[in-house]
Amino acid sequence: MESEIKTSNQIISSLTWKFLERIGAQSVQLIVSIVLARLLSPNDYGVIAIVTVFINIFNVVIDGGFGSALIQKKEFDNRDFSTVFYFNIIVSLILYLLLFLIAPIIARFYNNDMLVILLRVLGLTLLVSGVKNIQESYVAKKMIFKKFFFSTIIGTVISAIIGIGMAFKGYGVWALVAQQLTNIIINTIVLWITVKWRPQIYFSFIRLKRLFSYGIKIFFAVVIDTIYNNIYDLIIGKKYSASDLAYYNKGKQFPNLIIVNINNSIQSVMFPVLSKEQDDISRIKEMIRKTIKMGAFIIFPIMVGMIAVANNFIKVLLTEKWLNAVPFLQILCISYMFYPIQTANQQVIKALGKSSLFLKLEIIRKIFGIIILVVTIPLGLVYMALGQVLVTIFFTLLNGCVNRRILKYRYKEQILDVLPSFIISIIMGLVVYCIGKLEFTNIILLILQVLIGVIIYIILAYAFKLDSFSYLLNVLKGIVNRKISK
Repeated sequence: MESEIKTSNQIISSLTWKFLERIGAQSVQLIVSIVLARLLSPNDYGVIAIVTVFINIFNVVIDGGFGSALIQKKEFDNRDFSTVFYFNIIVSLILYLLLFLIAPIIARFYNNDMLVILLRVLGLTLLVSGVKNIQESYVAKKMIFKKFFFSTIIGTVISAIIGIGMAFKGYGVWALVAQQLTNIIINTIVLWITVKWRPQIYFSFIRLKRLFSYGIKIFFAVVIDTIYNNIYDLIIGKKYSASDLAYYNKGKQFPNLIIVNINNSIQSVMFPVLSKEQDDISRIKEMIRKTIKMGAFIIFPIMVGMIAVANNFIKVLLTEKWLNAVPFLQILCISYMFYPIQTANQQVIKALGKSSLFLKLEIIRKIFGIIILVVTIPLGLVYMALGQVLVTIFFTLLNGCVNRRILKYRYKEQILDVLPSFIISIIMGLVVYCIGKLEFTNIILLILQVLIGVIIYIILAYAFKLDSFSYLLNVLKGIVNRKISK
């Protein structure tokens, strides 16, 4: 009993710090994104989007799945972390050299000579990732997420000041490069100072091989996922214009910024916790149900609300030059609504050490996704976005099917767990959408829509007596009481 209370307190503390980190970073990133979007052209964003695709793919290769393997491993010591650390450094150097050499080929493919220097400069983040990845794994393993809070906030704020300052000075696309580069460098430096872990002068191929057996499957799954998630940008950047890619990415950016940060906060805490409890299936099922309920309770209203206010949202924050992003924003919000269920089920598969199954599921999903992509490319960008919704629904059902077998967590249970949050979110969204038809200025309408939407959702959650709402209230009361008692 005492052990369960300790674990519960550790989860709450970790979630609190992870949420604070994500909310803080998310708020700053949102402000930066809005300011830069108003100062820079869609073409600037489109060019950086192409560069970022290759950086993201190379970053996944650097980690190689060893981060997940370190977190999942029950028995570990500093020699495991030191071995992976040196391996990451070597791989990051090799990959940066490769990117440096192929940059002209990529530039010719997209008929844009500027991509050469952009890839070579922004590619420097790969060298930093070799250090940062192992730091993040150590923090997650030890569940000391308070460290993430300080490193992320400091890095985000300083890089935001640099990026906005350069944009005002007319540096264009280089403002975005400077922001991304300084963010990861400062973040890594702060983690190095605040986290006590240091690598030993030690490297073991035997230890690397043991981690490799689990990590390689996660690695291939993540590589496939990363390439698939970025293939849309590669195709849009080639088939359409850089501006079209910018509209698509800007429509994706806002739901992605909000949902992935919130969802990843939950999952980054739950993966190490579930790994510790991997021998107790009933306990894992209980935790996953709470995670899915809480994720749906937070994510559903945000996504539905964003769909309802999309038009005013874009006009007020980004100006009318970005209105072409509205349909992508609305469609992709639907896709992100399924993330709480999808990713929670994925964490179970990873935490139980079923990396082979995890890889198989990713391959199935990507085959289905590629088929949908090929079918929708000739139809246009809107249909490509709708195709992503279909793929997300498919994969949610696929993961749910697996965990119905592993945890006895049936589809009916999963649907009933998220249905109350979905229903009150739809009701709230309809009211918010109708408010948007009133005759006021765009900024007044947006403020009214957001405020009334929040009030309606809270009232409905209280009226329907949702478990997640009661749980959040109790957590907040506990925090307040502890502060008062101190």
